[in-house]
Amino acid sequence: MLTDLPEPALWQHRSALVEPADFDEFWAATLTQARRHDAAPVATPVAGPLRTVEVHDVTFPGFGGDPVRAWLRRPAGTTDRLPTVVQYVGYGGGRGSYLDGLLWASAGYAHLQMDSRGQGSGWSTGHTPDPWGAGPQFPGVMTRGIEDPQTYYYRRLLTDGVRAVDAARRLPGVDPDRIAVVGHSQGGAIALAAAALADGVAAVGAHAPFLCDIPRAILVTDAAPFSEVVAYLAVHRGAEERVLRTLGYVDGVAFARRALAPARFSVALMDAIVPPSTVVAAHAAYAGPAELRVWRYNGHEAGGIEDDAETLALLDRVLGRDAG
Repeated sequence: MLTDLPEPALWQHRSALVEPADFDEFWAATLTQARRHDAAPVATPVAGPLRTVEVHDVTFPGFGGDPVRAWLRRPAGTTDRLPTVVQYVGYGGGRGSYLDGLLWASAGYAHLQMDSRGQGSGWSTGHTPDPWGAGPQFPGVMTRGIEDPQTYYYRRLLTDGVRAVDAARRLPGVDPDRIAVVGHSQGGAIALAAAALADGVAAVGAHAPFLCDIPRAILVTDAAPFSEVVAYLAVHRGAEERVLRTLGYVDGVAFARRALAPARFSVALMDAIVPPSTVVAAHAAYAGPAELRVWRYNGHEAGGIEDDAETLALLDRVLGRDAG
């Protein structure tokens, strides 16, 4: 069933998010600190059965210089500088097997798929720890360090997402002027943050993006991961102001207000995990040119492989696989 506002009220929804006054300073300082760890990414070839795609196991410095893992996939047998897709994965998952996710390289792109620190046991494997301690949390990562933006988990993960773009530019065979960021759910949230914070992102694909219009989201869905915040506040009854302030620093609406690259959003009207109005709000706030694809009869899977195909068409138009 439809999970949110009825049409046409849904299409008129706009976020009431008030950003923290020091939002831009917070992220500028965070990224300056992270970029002090300036080691080049290390890419190690992976031997395996693939013949049309070559794979490298990449490690690059993320938040605090922590080593973050990724797969780099490219069409085999080419040394050209390629347009590149930096992809982020959904909540609970990791980068998975090197044999997964062959679409982008098969379509002629270099493809850097970032691992998610401290995740990778929910539905696909991960290989990147989150070594930073935090206070009490509800199971999952949504409330890890949530009472202080300096200690919040998503400060680290979103920084990793920006540093993945930085790393991609330094990899051989990558055209640094043709880098796109894409992701579904949590991956879409990271893509929006990277579009706003990383230098020179050329295109964005945000499929059913998580972490948008968060003050509304936690009130209109009972589904995880947003419900983790509600469960935390049900026990930590005096923490609401601190928690909402922290979440203001990672809200996709705030990042959308700062992102300029051509973007494609998708929203599913039967999505119980990411309320459709929160995606509509992020799309409406987006500062650059942005299209919104509506999947009327889908849940959180949204358009699935069709989302990928339509985002691939956007990237072909904007980046041009045969350019350069």
